[in-house]
Amino acid sequence: MMSIDITTNHKIIFGDSRKMDEIDDESVHLVVTSPPYPMIEMWDNLFKMLNPKISELWTKMENEENEEKKEKLIMQIYNLMHQTLYPVWEEIYRVLVPGGIACINIGDATRKINGVFRLFPNHSKIIENFEKIGFVTLPYILWKKPSNKPNAFLGSGFLPPNAYVTLDVEYILIFRKGKPRKFKPKDPLRYASAYTKEERDKWFSQIWEIVGDRQTHNKLNRRTASFPEEIPRRLIRMFSIIGDTILDPFLGTGTTIKSAIELKRNSIGYEIDKSLKPVIEEKISIKQKRLGMDFNVEFINRE
Repeated sequence: MMSIDITTNHKIIFGDSRKMDEIDDESVHLVVTSPPYPMIEMWDNLFKMLNPKISELWTKMENEENEEKKEKLIMQIYNLMHQTLYPVWEEIYRVLVPGGIACINIGDATRKINGVFRLFPNHSKIIENFEKIGFVTLPYILWKKPSNKPNAFLGSGFLPPNAYVTLDVEYILIFRKGKPRKFKPKDPLRYASAYTKEERDKWFSQIWEIVGDRQTHNKLNRRTASFPEEIPRRLIRMFSIIGDTILDPFLGTGTTIKSAIELKRNSIGYEIDKSLKPVIEEKISIKQKRLGMDFNVEFINRE
């Protein structure tokens, strides 16, 4: 990858990404994000805050004694969580350039509610919703997280049939807006962004084994998703070129912005939790610009 001197620009917007009015139509080249996972307990309160109907149904479900009615309420809540994310997916479609790529890291959820252990297949819901909007679904990546508990097991010991398969992968779903992106012949920025054969062979295989990051920052007052830097770094190298604009509508602690800065891409991030600002500032080293990196960062507080 040849060296290119470029100044990149980065916007971090504290606001709800279901409306991304700060971004023009067809101005983003790649989306890399990890949204809140429906039916994972750590995200329950966020979904209840974003959609009061979820909170209302949750209370109704907890107070319902009829098991059949309770089951229906559980599925209504699950579907409402995905409907709450749907406007973000529509906005992604609007802001992506023709041929732009969206990479969504999502895990399925396992949970015992109403006395029944079950899987909530988040990845399939997101594929269904993206296709409804008009995206083309491309082959996805399975992120296999090495477990610290190799003997973790759910179910009935060694006696069939009531044991459960361990959930040890997450999905990196990949979608494209329309046909492949077009470039001018021998575009210098595209050639400068090339990866090696070794990188190609490793990155474009379907199973990635990457250790997840633990969020232990003392400024975090809530747990945030573990999204290791290696994932956005790979995806940005694979699906964008130097000078492109990267969007993360669920920015969290700023991992995608950090990777975009280091890889000489522009970026935009949305985060609903304003308390994460000092963590983001520290992660992207806003006060300590590194050698060979010329970048500008703007923070926007949406009223």
